[in-house]
Amino acid sequence: MSEIKPILGDGHVASDAGESAQPTRTLVAPTVADAFLRLLADRGIAYLFGNAGTDFAPLIEGLAKAAGDGIPVPRPVTVPHENVAVGMAVGHWLISGQTQMVMVHVNVGTANAMCGLLNAARANVPLLLTAGRTPITEDGMAGARNIPIQWAQEMFDQAGMLREAVKWEYELRNGAQLESVIDRALAIASAEPKGPVYLTLPREVLADRLDGFSYTAAGRSATPRPAHPDPTAIERIAALAAASDLPLIITTSLGFDPEASSALSTLAERLAIPVIQHVPRCMCLPHNHPMHAGYDPVPWMREADLLLVIESGVPWIPQQIRPKPGAVVVHIGVDPQHVRIPIRGFECDLALTSLSSAALRALDEAISVSSTRLVARIAARRERMRGWHQKRDAKMRSSIEEAKTRTPIHPDWFAHCIAGVVDEDTILIRDAPRFSPQYLTLERTGTYFSAGAAGGLGWGMGAALGAKLAAPDRTLIAIEGDGAYIFNCPVAAHYVAMAEDLPFLTVIMDNRGWGEVRSATRHLYPDGAVARKVGLESFTDFDERLRLERVVEAAGGHGERVTDPSQLSDALRRALRMVREDRRQVVLDVVCSY
Repeated sequence: MSEIKPILGDGHVASDAGESAQPTRTLVAPTVADAFLRLLADRGIAYLFGNAGTDFAPLIEGLAKAAGDGIPVPRPVTVPHENVAVGMAVGHWLISGQTQMVMVHVNVGTANAMCGLLNAARANVPLLLTAGRTPITEDGMAGARNIPIQWAQEMFDQAGMLREAVKWEYELRNGAQLESVIDRALAIASAEPKGPVYLTLPREVLADRLDGFSYTAAGRSATPRPAHPDPTAIERIAALAAASDLPLIITTSLGFDPEASSALSTLAERLAIPVIQHVPRCMCLPHNHPMHAGYDPVPWMREADLLLVIESGVPWIPQQIRPKPGAVVVHIGVDPQHVRIPIRGFECDLALTSLSSAALRALDEAISVSSTRLVARIAARRERMRGWHQKRDAKMRSSIEEAKTRTPIHPDWFAHCIAGVVDEDTILIRDAPRFSPQYLTLERTGTYFSAGAAGGLGWGMGAALGAKLAAPDRTLIAIEGDGAYIFNCPVAAHYVAMAEDLPFLTVIMDNRGWGEVRSATRHLYPDGAVARKVGLESFTDFDERLRLERVVEAAGGHGERVTDPSQLSDALRRALRMVREDRRQVVLDVVCSY
């Protein structure tokens, strides 16, 4: 049976599992906020990333009481903007795999957190987002309204603004239901497909007295186990793979599960199946893997007769390519239909609900390489991949040679120089749409992340901070566009890096405007007025007098502007020495071409 742990009002606080109960002073006037903080710590929430408002008062008092009484509670991390706070939670999860918590201020804080929350939802990041709720009562209760803004901030439906972006939302009604509410929130966030949940906390509830509160030491709200791959479906896919001349695997986020990356590597190598990482959210296959087929599915889809789409919401762009006639398309993942995307019409002949690691292992076991014909197909594919790699490497060398002296600095040269300073202990966070991963030579999972799955810029610096908090001995590099850097609320991000001693390197691909907006306009109107216009482009170009590298100086960091391609590698190495040896955050503003 699970142990019942008293935590308030009896003079003792039970310790964490495996230790005997330790006496401590009885908390004075224990509240729901006190119980809330202790219960979160017991359930594994180590940090409380927050941007406070008047609704935080019971929590701030509870944190102070806990510190004085030696009661374990989440460590508060002051984050002066909600977007950065959500980014930190995402970044910590990317490295630790542990569900994180963010607290924001009523409706306005929720609104500021929305961009980051949309990214977390589309990237299936488990996150407990909590927000205060403007006090309900005007008088007569602890926590009732006491300043004018609390009338203006009340909404009829505060959660309505984000309900579509979360798996579950609720409002804590009273302290008696606290354990059930917290356990349910965390279990739903962690259930596949994972994702954020939202809990509002009225100030009167947090401030309410709660004598004699106890909770179950081990949570009784278990996270459901993912579906096991259906054996009949596995047999059918195995038969299709064995009969295929050119099977092709397309994935986007399979590498979030290291076991899946290993299983993919084994299956792809044994059967010589090319693997495309289309718009990768993480590293799914090592760069030097013999079946690494790049990032563009178009050339391969022209011939592939079997497409295995594994954890990819957008495996190709229908305007560019469709599966060839007769090709069979299989989608595999914890949510192979991506049901929360309103319209998604990709061809699908078979959908398998399963953790990708389990499906790949089952598929590998089901395929026997025994027939002479299959052996010959595998050999032909291996030879084809060797030739493709030779052409790819030659093309990359040629592109780098052509780009290395161009000014403004060419994106290919930028990526090549970044690749030259990344080692196996570096974590690269990509928040710049125009940065290409093709020049990276990463061999280790957990070294590359691009979690802006909803297209919301401004998550990368927060993610770098969260990742650094989870892996303090690793080197963090955040690759930002100039627009993305601005969206990151850089003053807030640099403040956290200073206050929490989390130094990292930010490298800005500064093309002096919104590159994706410029490209979209020219794609739609290649011969239009914009293409012929000289001068600043409406809603697209930034004033060239902007000096982004100076922002970090406000938080004691070092900033440099790089315009000469021949100096970029040295500037990167110099910056990393400052980060690693001087523990100083650095920003390099690299002036790049579109």
